[in-house]
This record gives sequence, C-alpha cells and structure tokens, in this order.
Amino acid sequence: MTAADSRRVTLVKQIDLSAAFDCVDHDILLERSWVSFGVDNIVLRWIRCYLSDRTQQIANDGQLSALQPVPLRLPTGTGSVLGPLLYVLYTAELHQLVERHGVNLHQYADDCQLYLSTPVSGAAAAVSFLSACLNDVNAWLSRVMWLGSSQLLDKIDICVVPVISTCVTVSDTVRDLGVIFDC
Repeated sequence: MTAADSRRVTLVKQIDLSAAFDCVDHDILLERSWVSFGVDNIVLRWIRCYLSDRTQQIANDGQLSALQPVPLRLPTGTGSVLGPLLYVLYTAELHQLVERHGVNLHQYADDCQLYLSTPVSGAAAAVSFLSACLNDVNAWLSRVMWLGSSQLLDKIDICVVPVISTCVTVSDTVRDLGVIFDC
C-alpha cells in the first residue's frame, strides 16, 4: 500500500517452502547458529537436546507403526515457537543472497515473498532484478553434487537430476557455511 501511495508498483514472487521444515539438518543448523549468530555453548547444548532423540510413529486403523528416528525435521506442531525461529536461523543465508540483488524478502517460517517496488517506468528493470534473484535462489535451493574419489567420479556421466517439473544440474562445487566444497 505504501508503494501504491507513492505511485509505484510492486512485483511479488511467493515461494512455498512447506516441505523445508522436514529437510533441516540439525548439525548444520547448530553450526550456523554458532558461526553466523554467535549462539554460545550452553544454548547450543540446549538446542541440541531439544532436537535430539526425536521419534515419530504412524497410527493407521488402530495399529501403531514402530517408532522411527527423526534426524532432520524441525518441530512445527501447535505451540512450537522454537521450530519456526530455528528455521529462520537455518535459512538466514537466503536473506543475504536476496539482498545482494536489491530485492526484499519477507519470511515467516516456510512462507516467503520476494518483492521490489518501482515506478512504472522501471518495471522492465524490476523484472530483470527479480529474475536474476530467482535464478540465484533456485541455485541455492537446488544444489546437487557427486562425492567420491576422482577414479569413481570419472565413471559417472549423469549431470542432471530430475526434480518435479524441472532438472537440477550437478555442480562441481557447493558452498556451505562459507566454505566451498568440491567433489
């Protein structure tokens, strides 16, 4: 509304990361919390305890499955205040990536909106900025890499991994916690 009052238009892209809570690696989350946010040892131990030894069980037709460990998921049930907060810490790199493009990011838990406002005369430039940003966000969310000895990797000729309605190109390097890893 503020942009409209200033005779500007706003380009918005909604990103639904609803399955992302199920893919949070606890060790990476703890490392990012310490390195990027300075969370100290006592709090890290408390968070590790909160996340560790979680299990799940499925009830079907009055029968219960065996308990299964849950090594990646963040708690998201009713009353879970910590799950969404930890998820924001886990995805903080996304904010930095988006800001480099001059695009705004509004995020609450797994719902994200990327947006930028512009005068009508700058609409084409806004599309270019958002497009470049989305390409980088897609790359950030869609990295795959083969790992192994050079002898074994030389025998693999698969360079694309199908994911839903698109394909992800296999990378030679990925960046995690500021460190660049290669195969």
